[in-house]
Amino acid sequence: MTILAIESSCDDSSAAVIINGKVHSNIVATQAIHQKWGGVVPELASRAHQQHIVPVVAEALQRANITKNDLNAIAFTRGPGLLGSLLVGASFAKSLALGLNLPLIDVHHMQAHVLAHFIDEPKPNFPFLCLTVSGGHTQIVLVRSALNMEIIGETQDDAVGEAFDKTAKLLELPYPGGPLIDQYAKEGDPNKFPFPMVEMQGLNYSFSGIKTAFLYFLQKEKLKNPNFVQENLADICASMQSTLIKILLQKLKRAVKETKIKEIAIAGGVSANSGLRNELKKLGDEQGWNVYIPDFQYCTDNAGMIAIAAHFKAEAGEFCSQDVSPMPRMSF
Repeated sequence: MTILAIESSCDDSSAAVIINGKVHSNIVATQAIHQKWGGVVPELASRAHQQHIVPVVAEALQRANITKNDLNAIAFTRGPGLLGSLLVGASFAKSLALGLNLPLIDVHHMQAHVLAHFIDEPKPNFPFLCLTVSGGHTQIVLVRSALNMEIIGETQDDAVGEAFDKTAKLLELPYPGGPLIDQYAKEGDPNKFPFPMVEMQGLNYSFSGIKTAFLYFLQKEKLKNPNFVQENLADICASMQSTLIKILLQKLKRAVKETKIKEIAIAGGVSANSGLRNELKKLGDEQGWNVYIPDFQYCTDNAGMIAIAAHFKAEAGEFCSQDVSPMPRMSF
């Protein structure tokens, strides 16, 4: 089974080829245009996808050393994501599948993040818990099998990735700011500035409170010292990042206690954060967990994860019709 997979949920245009469960190419084209505006502009994103999708698909096929006539199916991200961006990928996938008379496979973007762990070794054993963290989602997912997942905890307001982005914006760091916070945090003191940790019931998260607290913290300190941010940037980043990571891992630790599952994975764009990766490894060693962390290229949005999800769906015979529409808000 040779599948071409297309990912276009937000601002990364990506195509990948998977052959019998092995990813042979994974091409990603980023959209630098959003740096000017300090965040993703949906209309500009969809236009950029139209420009990038043909070149990334062509390169994915070339890198895999195949042609379109070697394909057995076409996969695409159905949602969640930006409607305009999803439409570009879905429309291209449908047109190509129709022209080649091939079946279609629709993929859930967040489920694909979880299944990225099955692209390379080591692979988690079922059942396992996956902390999925991104700009739009923060979830603890109980993964019983490749096609059987349940969200057992999630944010009730903002995602942790959005909290990182908001922090960076308030610090006047260029977009995307999350990686820069991680970079500065390596040189700072994580205990220099205390920030509140809101306690939610059960396994759910909340990040709106800490964002507001950070805003008031900056306003207060800048009144006393206009150069406060410049003089304390590394310590501010380290303290804020440390607090966000503590919030994430506190709930994950509780989830392990409740489920008795010690196979633990992380996924999503924020799983590329070095602070989170290091603290999870440390906690895993202390608690006796088997911890799985994906390769950096499979953390952020990419078609390789769409391809592996499509592989599992194809094995189960789960194909979709040409009538399937993108869903910007899509539940498990």
